[in-house]
Amino acid sequence: MKIILLGYMGCGKSVIGAFLAEKLQIPFYDLDREIEKETQKSIAELFQTKGEIYFRKKENEVLKTFLAKDNGFVLSLGGGTPCYYNNHELLLQEDVFSVYLKASVDTLVSRLINEKAQRPLLHNQDEVSLKDFINKHLFDRNFYYHQATKIVTVDDKSVEQIADEIKALLA
Repeated sequence: MKIILLGYMGCGKSVIGAFLAEKLQIPFYDLDREIEKETQKSIAELFQTKGEIYFRKKENEVLKTFLAKDNGFVLSLGGGTPCYYNNHELLLQEDVFSVYLKASVDTLVSRLINEKAQRPLLHNQDEVSLKDFINKHLFDRNFYYHQATKIVTVDDKSVEQIADEIKALLA
């Protein structure tokens, strides 16, 4: 089974993905880390030097490579991945189980406010503008996120609770 975790930045895709993969004893991959490995640049550097269009093309290529694999894995996507090219359609393949990790705006703001330096899209945001920014993004991305096989709300849950919930959905 190819388990794909999607959702807005800060919802916990990478942390939950790694935990879930360990629990299921299958490999875990983070799409952003795989892009960084392939390009030998950080995501922030790619945005700065090559621009978002280059990054989104590379993201689509690396995602297609992963989905072509025969073995099972857990893959966490970048927050915008489902929204570009035909990425959300790629997640509808028969051997893909996608999960939208849904977090409230307040949860996302509290998690992201201290991570702005590592998040290229958030560099210039204060708490008020960050909340507006997230609200707008969630509105724009809602259609794509809701294409997932299942939706799991992450607010006020531990990583283990969320992983157990996803595991139960796989049965």
